[in-house]
Amino acid sequence: MSGAGAGAGAGAGAGGAKALLALHHGRDAADPLVLPGPWDAASARVFADAGFPALATPSAGVSASLGYEDGEAPADEMFAAIRRITRAVDVPVSADVEAGYGLAPEELVERLLEAGAVGCNLEDSEPGSRGLVEPRRQADRLAAVRAAAGDALVVNARIDTFLRGDRTTGAAVERGLLYAAAGADCVYPILAPPALLAEIAEAVPLPLNALCRPGGPSPRELAFLGATRVTFGGGLQQQALEAVRDMATGMRL
Repeated sequence: MSGAGAGAGAGAGAGGAKALLALHHGRDAADPLVLPGPWDAASARVFADAGFPALATPSAGVSASLGYEDGEAPADEMFAAIRRITRAVDVPVSADVEAGYGLAPEELVERLLEAGAVGCNLEDSEPGSRGLVEPRRQADRLAAVRAAAGDALVVNARIDTFLRGDRTTGAAVERGLLYAAAGADCVYPILAPPALLAEIAEAVPLPLNALCRPGGPSPRELAFLGATRVTFGGGLQQQALEAVRDMATGMRL
């Protein structure tokens, strides 16, 4: 697996992306693709050494590790952090790049590949607002990213309707179908109620990413509900920080 001094990561570009994409297929409800979310190189090594076949960085966790609120970390610092993570492990790494930091698709792809990522999350929230990008405009952007990346990136299209829009299955499916047609490899209806996952998964012909939250369904339970891929957002970094707080409190007793 990884281990210290793993070098240049799992291999950027088409080879690593094909390996990551292959992990999404041939799975069943008892075997979801579980992608822990490392926030720095040390946590990435822990997850890789535990045997996870790939990782998916969370923007919230990485931002927190850099001293920023989610959505406020500068692009240069985020890409540098992603590079430190990919360099630390020899498994494929997908990177959460929020809405793309205002970069043109070609530059966004170039910077992801330079950072060693072989996949990315792209959300359809408007940067700096509580609104959503018009779905066809987002589909056009995803198509441009796909054209620029070719087969060198696995594109996970985040659907934010349950976060800040029309919280119906129909709205999520509408976007999911547009994003699938645009060339996305999987869809991520973040915060979709678990009971709706099966309906979305049946309607959209792509692997479905579900968010695993503390106190909610387990990764395997999410898989039985329709998820192929399970990620954790910034939750793992938050749990680790709670453990640090407990240690700090204990040292003062």
